[in-house]
Amino acid sequence: QVQLVESGGGLVQAGGSLRLSCAASGRTFSSYTMGWFRQAPGKEREFVAAVLRYAAGYADSVKGRFTISRDNAKNMVYLQMTTLKPEDTAVYYCGAGSGLGRILRGKSEYDYWGQGTQVTVSS
Repeated sequence: QVQLVESGGGLVQAGGSLRLSCAASGRTFSSYTMGWFRQAPGKEREFVAAVLRYAAGYADSVKGRFTISRDNAKNMVYLQMTTLKPEDTAVYYCGAGSGLGRILRGKSEYDYWGQGTQVTVSS
């Protein structure tokens, strides 16, 4: 069982930056693929980024602007977001999946989710 709690969302102007954090419980944290997804009003939850111990993957829409990282000693996952755009506005969710060493891009591949944190980018 893994519990996830996101934080760090807020209101920011276009071009600004935010850092999201996800605190995870559970002794097997390091074995999970950790990912960030987002869901805008009226849209499906979409993949943003995922991280293993030594590899990461990104959606094309955020590549070069967002950076995902994890600290296995602290059971934490981070999403550094820069050059934010109004279209990045969404609720951001942290997820944990038993990827067996794979970058997971589908939301159905994740076993656990946090409650989400709102990110709003004003133009």
